[in-house]
Amino acid sequence: MKKQANDELVFLPLGGSDEVGMNLNAYGYGPEENRQWLVVDVGVTFGDLSTPGVDVIVPDPAFLEGEDIRGIVLTHAHEDHIGALGWLWPRLKAPVYATPFTAYLIRDKLRERNLLDQVEIIEVPLGGAVQIGPFGVTFVTMTHSIAEPNGLAIDTPLGLVFHTGDWKIDDQPVIGSMTDAPAIRALGDKGVLAMVCDSTNVFVPGVAGSEGDVAVALGKLISTLKGRVAVGCFASNVARMDSVIRAAEACGRRVALAGRSMHRITAAAKHVGMLQDIKPFLSDEEARVWPADEILYLCTGSQGEARAALSRVADGTHPTVKLGLGDHCIFSSRQIPGNELAIGRLQDRLADRGVRLYTEKDHPGIHVSGHPCRDELKQMYEWARPQIAVPTHGVRRFLLEHANLAKEVGVPETVTPRNGDMVRLAPGPPGRHRRRGAERASVRRRRNAGDRTGRGAEGAPPRLDQRRAGRGLLPGQARPHRQRHRHPQRRPARRPAQTPGRRAGRPGRTGRKRRLQPEGRGAGGRNGHRTGRRPHPEEGQPADLGSPPDRGNGRPAPVMQP
Repeated sequence: MKKQANDELVFLPLGGSDEVGMNLNAYGYGPEENRQWLVVDVGVTFGDLSTPGVDVIVPDPAFLEGEDIRGIVLTHAHEDHIGALGWLWPRLKAPVYATPFTAYLIRDKLRERNLLDQVEIIEVPLGGAVQIGPFGVTFVTMTHSIAEPNGLAIDTPLGLVFHTGDWKIDDQPVIGSMTDAPAIRALGDKGVLAMVCDSTNVFVPGVAGSEGDVAVALGKLISTLKGRVAVGCFASNVARMDSVIRAAEACGRRVALAGRSMHRITAAAKHVGMLQDIKPFLSDEEARVWPADEILYLCTGSQGEARAALSRVADGTHPTVKLGLGDHCIFSSRQIPGNELAIGRLQDRLADRGVRLYTEKDHPGIHVSGHPCRDELKQMYEWARPQIAVPTHGVRRFLLEHANLAKEVGVPETVTPRNGDMVRLAPGPPGRHRRRGAERASVRRRRNAGDRTGRGAEGAPPRLDQRRAGRGLLPGQARPHRQRHRHPQRRPARRPAQTPGRRAGRPGRTGRKRRLQPEGRGAGGRNGHRTGRRPHPEEGQPADLGSPPDRGNGRPAPVMQP
């Protein structure tokens, strides 16, 4: 495909920027009035204490509705990358591209929503390449805390973008191949216009650590234990499951699965050739009567989820898994921020039953992160050598620090978009692109300002297009604009007349009329509504949560204005 005079290459994050989770990114190519789009990932996030009554939150794809979407490409199978596909595909309606493991899992999701017969799913082999409209997409093998993670080399007539997805550098990945460093170096030699990169561990020095080392640590720990052993971990981490299973078998134990996600992920892993040389899992009936010193339970619920296996075990309501005095529970996972209270209560309930607990704090080495730390980020920039760094997958502070790190290693341009910001990557030499992030003094945010355009410094067109773009909503609903009224039917009492220049009851202070302000940042703040404990966005399939409540119509999302 040849480039035309008015063609542009743009990047639009609708989820995953200024937050961890709910990833939905779009790349557009062509003139503004006739762009073709490539969507990368369609994920969810989960409710927390700030969103009472809400469990699942999805991005708002309203801007893309009616656009020419040529394809949806999924980098890997974590919930924050595929979890919203069943809800949002009817609004996007494009072929879906994924590697075999991810394709197996999304078929289950689409089947649950009665969409499987409507969606065209194209399985791409590891390292494969496809042409999707003007986008030439090559899957680049990465390592992460799930099987078959991929980066995407997105080639267009205006330049090559490397979208890393979630990744780390692991020389002993247990499952799958190592990060394809030669392929990334080859991209750097060809010339990478922009790299859109994971920011999760940008404040963590060193490297994330290897799953191979975790396998050794778990084997040593399990070999010392007597009685029943339960291991809580993220179901999607097939490498961790493989390590636990092999450690159990080396100690003469058989493995029983507890939790729907465990069964679902192991089925997907076996479908693509993983977990083939292990003993069959015990059935529920066998697990009930199996000797205590010869069984190990792989359980969901390491983040304190109320309906997951470990919580039911702690409450004594699980039909199969019974733990008590002399038994052991290993938490082979980290505490996700926001889940500390739920995890603490879960661990208290287990301890009250006489269960001995083991965590990464008291037994270092039984868990490692799946995201790159600072040294790994520096290594990636050395391999890819992009002209523009676009940090994503992190809260605001993380994105800004990632941009600083990119500058330290010599990247000429950085941009730190928020959800809903459209970034023009090309054309134009990188030096003429407007810098954003900490330097965007000439750019200010407005709410409900509509579509406008602006010029950058020295007359250069900014990399920023102004569009209404979503900041997160419930499936099928927009976020309401909530006021700080303590009760929906009550309003603050009207104040008595005030003395000019003074606020009533506040002598000595100049008064201005006081207005109620939106709670948080409305539709422009954190996406959607949250409640209860926060499952990790990279866990396997969440419990069947049903349809979230109708929250009414919301105000349009904020846009960027020069």
